[in-house]
Amino acid sequence: MIPSNYVEKIYAGYLGMNIGIRLGAPVEPTIWTYERIQNTYGDITGYIKEFKNFAADDDANGPYYFLRALYDDAVDRDITPNDVARAWLNYAREGIGMFWWGGYGVSTEHTAYIHLKKGIEAPQSGSIEQNGLIIAEQIGGQIFIDTWGLVNPCNPKKAADFGEAAARVSHDGEGVLGARFFCAAISKAFETADINEIIEAGLRQIPNDSLYAQVARAVLDFHIQHPDDFRACRAMLERDWGYDKYKGVCHIIPNAGVCVLAMIYGQGDFNRTVEIATMCGWDTDCNAGNVGTVLGVACGLSGIGEHYRKPINDSIVMSGISGYLNILDIPTYAKELAILGYRLAQEQCPQELIDSFKEDEIYFDFELPGSTHNIRVSDPFFCRTKHSTERAYQGTGSLEVVFDRMTRGEHSKVFYKPFYTRDDFNDERYSPTFAPKAYSGQKVSMKINLDQWGGNAPMTIAPYVRLATSKKELVQGYQKLVNEQWIDVEFEIPDSEGELIDEVGIVLESDSTRKPKSLGRIFIDEFKIFGKAAYTIDFHKQATNFGCVTPFAHNHGAWSLVDGSMYLMTAEPSEAYTGNYFAKDYSVSVTLNPQSGHSHMVAIRAQGAMRGYHVGFDGTDEVALYINNFGYTKLASCSYPWQLNQDYEFKVTARGNAITLCINGEPILRHTDNTWGYGMYGVSTLGAARTYYNHFKITEI
Repeated sequence: MIPSNYVEKIYAGYLGMNIGIRLGAPVEPTIWTYERIQNTYGDITGYIKEFKNFAADDDANGPYYFLRALYDDAVDRDITPNDVARAWLNYAREGIGMFWWGGYGVSTEHTAYIHLKKGIEAPQSGSIEQNGLIIAEQIGGQIFIDTWGLVNPCNPKKAADFGEAAARVSHDGEGVLGARFFCAAISKAFETADINEIIEAGLRQIPNDSLYAQVARAVLDFHIQHPDDFRACRAMLERDWGYDKYKGVCHIIPNAGVCVLAMIYGQGDFNRTVEIATMCGWDTDCNAGNVGTVLGVACGLSGIGEHYRKPINDSIVMSGISGYLNILDIPTYAKELAILGYRLAQEQCPQELIDSFKEDEIYFDFELPGSTHNIRVSDPFFCRTKHSTERAYQGTGSLEVVFDRMTRGEHSKVFYKPFYTRDDFNDERYSPTFAPKAYSGQKVSMKINLDQWGGNAPMTIAPYVRLATSKKELVQGYQKLVNEQWIDVEFEIPDSEGELIDEVGIVLESDSTRKPKSLGRIFIDEFKIFGKAAYTIDFHKQATNFGCVTPFAHNHGAWSLVDGSMYLMTAEPSEAYTGNYFAKDYSVSVTLNPQSGHSHMVAIRAQGAMRGYHVGFDGTDEVALYINNFGYTKLASCSYPWQLNQDYEFKVTARGNAITLCINGEPILRHTDNTWGYGMYGVSTLGAARTYYNHFKITEI
């Protein structure tokens, strides 16, 4: 049975996972030994580093992207290892992001990926037979599986089975048992907050004589004798179960011991559990992330310290092949996971939950307790935000923005961030790339309510968007708020003239004279970004971030900005993708100048590296349309004389099941196919090539 507080529990669990990852990441091995962590930070009780925004992490990438197997293949049945393997191939950019590309025979994930690319299917790709015992039993089997527990609540056996299927893509033996243990523990946490019951539920899903069960029992037995000294237990692990006894870069068994240690010594306290997991060293972000999911679900939102939750601000970023999917709003994702959970349990999903989730738009309803949906303020001296249940336009929640003693000319922006650049991060963890979640032509709407406590004039607001490169703010007309009334605010995002948009919101401004100063609050509800986009990409106004030309995610090839164009030089098939991952009917125009090679194409409705359409020049005096469905198949072709070093105006349109190609305004190719109904756009080549691309124009139909 799906629990009544299911969405809230998922929300807490997913927040807990990402809090643990963020807490543990700065002291991840190998430089940070247990002793060095202790000597440097002592008793950890909060984040040890402040990040502008926390960059991507493999521990978050895997649970998010690999779960998409439930959309792509296992739509009406249980998953298989090969379903998840296909998600690996489709959503990863080879050699960049997603997970640690540490080398064949060194990184378990890199090794398994190479096998999959060579046609060795899962579970053989991750088997001991294929890779040997050491590679198969590294920690990755348990760090990419949290979401399989979240979508199978109160059913530890089914959760463990799903976790095992996912882990077998890359792992075997004890590595798979870690997936079973944690998925079962997460599932059980929906039913009880008793940490002993949760741990036992996990252990029931693995063999009693396994090393994983043995190290867990060793920790539990030690705890009985020494219930107040986790460091003594950590010393026991070092002595009896340490890295010196289990080879490889990051073996699962020592880290399994740390996870059980953190949970049993944390005694049901979320905050203390992730802190202990971090202080114990070894694979800190993985361990703190795993136990954070378990304790997040078990303790709920009220058990998560505000000092851990607030910096997350309901948002994380990923580093898969879709820049659009890489920007994640946690409350929205909690709803998505809950809908999947109802589907897997074969229970009817509440209609209000279905209505509150929009995968292809921005929709923030502030209904989940404490949710902020990554809304920010530009000047925290004047404004601060928090979730509120005091007033709501619809439902029970809203975002409260307190404004504190503002006078005429003073203002603060209140905004959502739909796009990131390299400047928004301290480091380059896992090389995230981004496609905006807001574009010219779309509409923005919200409901605003004013509760003014002081001041001699009403507050005013002006909708605005900010351009990512120039930082220019496109401000709409000001309007006065009406005290104690909800007003509708709606505007169309203006033409960004080839730039990307990295802020969408309102400018909140006081019109009060010097005394008395404006004091009070506004409530924001039903924040939406929706409608058809129509925009251009000017490469004079783009940059190279994380090794990619904004706003594209590149897979293979050398890409750069040259004289106002995006330039590709490659010796192998290569592609670049961007745009709304869920866009259906649209046209893409681009000026393409082939310099060498026989393949120069535009991608459309691409759902990843292994799913989509590609159309364009294909050999001497020929154009062709290909479908990529884990391998390229030519769907249609025709003659067209083309030459190197000449500009060609391509316009590719997908409408319904029809795909058309026009070159220099002339219809050249039309074909119907209904395999892919939505997806990103981009450019590609099926072989060695050099090409210039510019003057992108995208129009949703």
